[in-house]
Amino acid sequence: MTQDHANSGATSTEAAHAAYRALPSVDALLREPALAAQAAQVGDAALLDAVRAVLAAARTAIGAGSPSPAPHQWPEQVAALLDARMRRSLQPVINATGVIIHTNLGRAPLSANALSAMAEVGQGYSSLEYDLERGTRGSRHDHARALLQRLTGAEDALVVNNNAAAVYLVLAAFCQGREVLISRSQLVEIGGGFRIPDVLVQGGARLVEVGTTNRTHPRDFADAITPDTAALLRVHSSNFRQIGFVAMPTLADMAAIAHDDAAHVPLLLIDDLGSGTLLDTRTYGLAAEPMVQESVAAGADLVTFSGDKLLGGPQAGIIVGRAPLIEALRRHPLARALRVDKSTLAALEATLWAYDRGQAPDELPVWRMIAAPPDALHARAEKWRLALARYGVESSVSAGESAVGGGSLPGETLPTWLLSLSTAQPDSVAAALRHARPPVICRIQNDKLLFDPRTVLPEQEDLLLEALHASLVRTAG
Repeated sequence: MTQDHANSGATSTEAAHAAYRALPSVDALLREPALAAQAAQVGDAALLDAVRAVLAAARTAIGAGSPSPAPHQWPEQVAALLDARMRRSLQPVINATGVIIHTNLGRAPLSANALSAMAEVGQGYSSLEYDLERGTRGSRHDHARALLQRLTGAEDALVVNNNAAAVYLVLAAFCQGREVLISRSQLVEIGGGFRIPDVLVQGGARLVEVGTTNRTHPRDFADAITPDTAALLRVHSSNFRQIGFVAMPTLADMAAIAHDDAAHVPLLLIDDLGSGTLLDTRTYGLAAEPMVQESVAAGADLVTFSGDKLLGGPQAGIIVGRAPLIEALRRHPLARALRVDKSTLAALEATLWAYDRGQAPDELPVWRMIAAPPDALHARAEKWRLALARYGVESSVSAGESAVGGGSLPGETLPTWLLSLSTAQPDSVAAALRHARPPVICRIQNDKLLFDPRTVLPEQEDLLLEALHASLVRTAG
């Protein structure tokens, strides 16, 4: 080693020792006036832990040859760490993607009445399992039951925690160890690798595939029936669409086969609608989505669907159908494991009341977004463009498409207008938006940031524009 290298090493060591000696003490940082507000908010223990963590990180940085923070930076770093620790992992976001039922963003936004109902039953006690008429123990399964009967035309109804649970419960209760016939074209996989054949196996049923990938006929079901057959199952292909040389029996055809007393012991016809809707989607310029009441009228014994997709309510799995079957499900041991809580029931009941009053298109956010006219969307996007121009930010408004999403109406889009922003760093700006308060989620296409007003709630507009301006300033700096 040369003398110069030796001197350089000694200098570096001395500088590191000096930096270590310059580190403030724990007590000194705890007495910082700038951290007094944090101490009052998070408590002394949390503040102490954050101070120690920041000092430990500084020691590690000095050991790696990095400089120590300047004196004014210490309170800032402690406050930033506390802020990060206090931020909830589950937090509200602004959905500017234009995907209405966005699974990753919590699916259907709840109505004001649903939120109010949740708050009312959550802030105190409730009649969850208490019969107010008799003054005795009641059943949580009674809530929303009459509304579902009235809205769907079914004899009875049961609510569980999601649609997968609904299908699983039905299979476990009625098809354990027996055959279930399903068209090959409906052996679907939905998000997260969730597959219908796996649900059948876990439910204890034996899967029997009928027909072909693209064409299944009534005779395929009729010819596959054996003494071990328990049910015919139709699964709505909610997240894809087959076109071309395709065929599938109608639900009425399947009902005639399942309920043919002359040919065999009557079988169950189970219709898994996935999303499920109580309104006719064709009214809004979309393709026809199977309606729950149509399935009941066509002869399905049990119909399962989601509460948080096109229904526009909380996460839930809803089963409607023949009264003796629903009662058997209600008494099944799994029903307790799959039951929903008071908040879910309150939100679901409030959502169903909107349909019962004929107010769903106006009251439920999902249907308001679906029904939003292009002219109104253009006006909102143009208002955003003008607001950003006052910040000195150039943007434009262009035609685009929104999607329903959530495994509903695959391939169907709605015309919309988008705020389009060109930037040299689209990924960096998008990342900054995700760290805003509240976070903003948008689309990136052809190096442009796109913001769809269809899925941005009106009360979120100012927050969106503030977050966008701040993110552009941050990434430019």
